[in-house]
Amino acid sequence: MTDHDPEQPYAGLTPHAVLDALDAAGLRGDGRILQLNSYENRVFQVHLEESLDPGAAQPPIVVAKFYRDGRWSDAQILEEHHFALELAAAEVPAVPPLVLQPPVDLPAGQPVATLTGQPPTLARVGGWRFGVSPRCGGRAPELDQPETLEWIGRFLARLHLVGRQRPFEHRLTLDGSRAARAAVAWLIDGDVLPPDALGGWHSACLRALDAVDTRFERHGPLELMRLHGDCHAGNLLWTGSGPHFVDLDDAVNGPAVQDLWMLLGGERHEMQAQLGALLDGYETLREFDRRELALIEPLRTLRLIGHSAWIARRWADPAFPIAFPSFESPSYWAQQTMQLHEQIEAMQDEPLVA
Repeated sequence: MTDHDPEQPYAGLTPHAVLDALDAAGLRGDGRILQLNSYENRVFQVHLEESLDPGAAQPPIVVAKFYRDGRWSDAQILEEHHFALELAAAEVPAVPPLVLQPPVDLPAGQPVATLTGQPPTLARVGGWRFGVSPRCGGRAPELDQPETLEWIGRFLARLHLVGRQRPFEHRLTLDGSRAARAAVAWLIDGDVLPPDALGGWHSACLRALDAVDTRFERHGPLELMRLHGDCHAGNLLWTGSGPHFVDLDDAVNGPAVQDLWMLLGGERHEMQAQLGALLDGYETLREFDRRELALIEPLRTLRLIGHSAWIARRWADPAFPIAFPSFESPSYWAQQTMQLHEQIEAMQDEPLVA
């Protein structure tokens, strides 16, 4: 798909390249461009010359996401886009992608990618794949306020009511330890860990993943639905109208609790109070299967292991050694091993109640 250097995946993505790509897809920037924080993809805020809305007083500002090669297929990205469009159509506050025109006037330009019955939202220019959405600002939610958590609970219930209408066909499914075990095997085979840390970490991983599978097996069949998948405070912005999501990049099929547990923090009694407020809001619109609360610590364990594998897979990207300077040190893996032992103990405890 691209001849980009895998060791320097974004080396050629200069501000001029970003503006040229948007121009080819029918969105002409006025030269003002700002790179936003993102490790996995590259995301830019761009001011456009002409408003998409003739009645707007100022030219619009858009956010362009340039997707990393090799992570998601076109079909997986388009399922994310389609989900966002469905949410917007149901008046659930999630930022939908813009419809793009086929890129023109560039030798490397190719038609935008689509799924059957879906408008074109993913463009490919010069080897880069990108989508564009309106800029929607906001502030971090005040998660220490019960009223805020209740509102977020209602919001998540609305998202799940749309998500349960049909599953993703191409994106991942979160229903056990399968993906995490593959990540552990990849880390071991790739000689990523310092030799003196390898045995302890690997043993703790296998014990932790056995405990994860035990919890999932005890639950029995899961109701799986399309989820946000990465629902933490950084992906949830607040305005005067309430919350909205800005990133569905990690959308998956999975149990509803996956979109709740990352909003919890602090001591156990604090998390129980937060969970109670979330569910007070959630259950005004949709029933929640409280047996899923037993999956919170297993899901936390899967995220812990997956995070280390993600850093390792991206280590050749120059941004990652800067962001995670201790990753190759024995101390990093000693800390990970300790956290895995803590997770093993947590999965033996009684689950949270609300």
